[in-house]
Order: sequence, then structure tokens, then C-alpha cells
Amino acid sequence: MAKKSKTSFAHTSNSLWLWLGLALLVLLGDQFTKILIIGSFALGDSSPLTSFFNLVRVHNNGAAFSFLAQAGGWQRWFFTGLGSAAALLMVWLLKKHAGQKLFGFAIACVLGGAVGNVVDRVLYGYVVDFLDFHYAGIHFPAFNLADSAITLGAACLILDELLRVRRG
Repeated sequence: MAKKSKTSFAHTSNSLWLWLGLALLVLLGDQFTKILIIGSFALGDSSPLTSFFNLVRVHNNGAAFSFLAQAGGWQRWFFTGLGSAAALLMVWLLKKHAGQKLFGFAIACVLGGAVGNVVDRVLYGYVVDFLDFHYAGIHFPAFNLADSAITLGAACLILDELLRVRRG
């Protein structure tokens, strides 16, 4: 029985490192793309790439869809603390459920994206957004790679739960 526990622990430990590695790749990709945007665009600059997509440089002082963006500055540290606490919870969840593939993938995506946006808040005081999709003159709020990873992770969490309910 002890041997099985060691094997199970080793598998869980390996899976944990896999998920943390994925989160790190998301974080690095997010920060790399933001550095490229900061180095290539002034605040407010826009470069059309297709009839429905622009690269832009926008600073978001708030949360999703600029929630609390005009709150006077306290929100920077509030969202930094919230993101940091969420990251710790996600690392714990990954450790506890490292063997669950879809769940692990989802949490790793959300973790990497959340930490990417926390890094922005600490370094700049705002989150750098640069992906601007639009149609018929209507622009979806600009976002970044971290936001995309968080959205993908959230969708995978929903799928994971739907599959779990269906199995159970």
C-alpha cells in the first residue's frame, strides 16, 4: 500500500509541476506581448490589422470591462491583493487536484493570466490591454493575452463541471 501512495504522490507532484509550468508559459507570453506593445505603441495608438481587429495600447486601471477604473487609485492595490490571494488559492487547488487534466489545465490558464495582470498592476499601476476587436463601428473592450487565458480557463472550468455532473 505504501508503494502505491508513493507512486500516486509522484504522479500528482509531476502533474502539479506541469500545471505550474503551463501557468508560467501563460505569464511569460502575456508579459512578452505587453512589452512589445509598450515598446511599439504610445498610449492610445492603434494599428488596424484586419477589417475587424486592431492592435491598440490601452491602460485599464480597473478590472474586467474597466470596472472601478475611475475609483481614485485604491483599486490598484485592491485588485493586486485579490489577484494574489486568488493565485494562492489556485496553486492550492492545483496541488490538491493535480491529476485532473481538464481542471488542471483550466486552473493553470486562469493562474497564469491572473498573475500576468497582477504583475502589470505592481509594475505600472494599470493593466496593459492591446487586442481590439470591432464590428460595424462597435468595439469590444480591449483585452490582452492574460484575459484570453482567464477566459479560456473559465470556459474549461464550466466544461469540466458539466462533464463531472454528467458522469455523476
